[in-house]
Amino acid sequence: MGSLTVDGVSKAYKRYPGKWSRAREWLTGKITHEKTWVLRDIQFNVNPGEAVGIVGVNGAGKSTLLKIITGTTQPTNGSVTIQGRVAAMLELGMGFHPDFTGRQNAFMAGQLLGLHADEVAACMPEIEAFAEIGDYIDQPVRMYSSGMQVRLAFSVATAVRPDVLIVDEALSVGDAYFQHKSFSRIREFREQGTTLLIVSHDGGAIQSLCDRAVLLESGFVIKDGPPAEVMDYYNALIAERENATVEVRRRDDGRAQTSSGTGEARVEKIDLQNERGDVVDHVNVGEPVRLQVEVRVHADLPDLVLGYMIKDRLGQQVFGTNTYHLGVDLVDLKQGELVNLSFSFPANLGLGSYSISTALHVADTHLAANYEWRDLALVFNVVNVNRAPFVGVSWMPPQVECRR
Repeated sequence: MGSLTVDGVSKAYKRYPGKWSRAREWLTGKITHEKTWVLRDIQFNVNPGEAVGIVGVNGAGKSTLLKIITGTTQPTNGSVTIQGRVAAMLELGMGFHPDFTGRQNAFMAGQLLGLHADEVAACMPEIEAFAEIGDYIDQPVRMYSSGMQVRLAFSVATAVRPDVLIVDEALSVGDAYFQHKSFSRIREFREQGTTLLIVSHDGGAIQSLCDRAVLLESGFVIKDGPPAEVMDYYNALIAERENATVEVRRRDDGRAQTSSGTGEARVEKIDLQNERGDVVDHVNVGEPVRLQVEVRVHADLPDLVLGYMIKDRLGQQVFGTNTYHLGVDLVDLKQGELVNLSFSFPANLGLGSYSISTALHVADTHLAANYEWRDLALVFNVVNVNRAPFVGVSWMPPQVECRR
């Protein structure tokens, strides 16, 4: 089983004032460059068999960190220690030569990963079967689409289970079918003990695959913890705008609640009610419920949108909508006004614990004028009182017909 240690890694690139400045500095010994730091004192461990996700906005330093981890770029300070055989998916095509065939590139890529030629030859039938690119395997790679390159690259990288698998955003280029197929193989490797480091903007992938998540911001690690908690904080950072604040507080149940926003409107009260109007925290599968939300307006607003998102216990999105998409217009709101909103729906959910996040904003998403974003605004449980046994996150009872 593999492990990975990132110890105080920093990376700076030199910036020179002119095209001859580098030569002048080398000849005279006088420093003329400035340093631009893209990573500062990055420190974390990935234990044997653990899966860790790295998240952050574009420019946060994720790709640079992965290049340092895999040895394609050297750090300015710090070190990286990896135990075990590593397979990395950082760039499309893994350096495939465009004039060589897919088969020839597969042999070269496999040997770069540390496999012998006879090992690659033994794996070729499996590589071809998994990539599903047909006769293109013997065509030059310059004839491949980006998706076909991803298919072949991933198939080669995972032909033999690695001790450490590092995956960048490359898989997002593939089609939906291959993404499902790839993540299924990653899950199999995880069950067999492979250590995983994955970079993705897909919160669902991070939360379903990973034990921990690390959030990078401007080259620093600003949060390291449970995936759902880190993704909540990441979403709050995305929603944050000028004068907004991101606040994290610990709930009574131990979970971290993240909120952000400029404060022109805030949710004062939120309840889940049954058909009788009783406030409940446990509901039966398929039971009609009503989400009751009270919003206090703290400044005159030309318009306002309230959205809510239901998430499962891993923080994965189950269902979300808002008043904009539902055609409910909230316009010309005055400071001090109280707005009551009620959303009625059947709890067609699988058994388990769920949370509701709320967002107050304008237009169709919280990325515009974020007044308030609040995760874990409400937590409830779904239980099966009188339904036929089933599994999954949704209750979709079928009508069955049988003919003989």
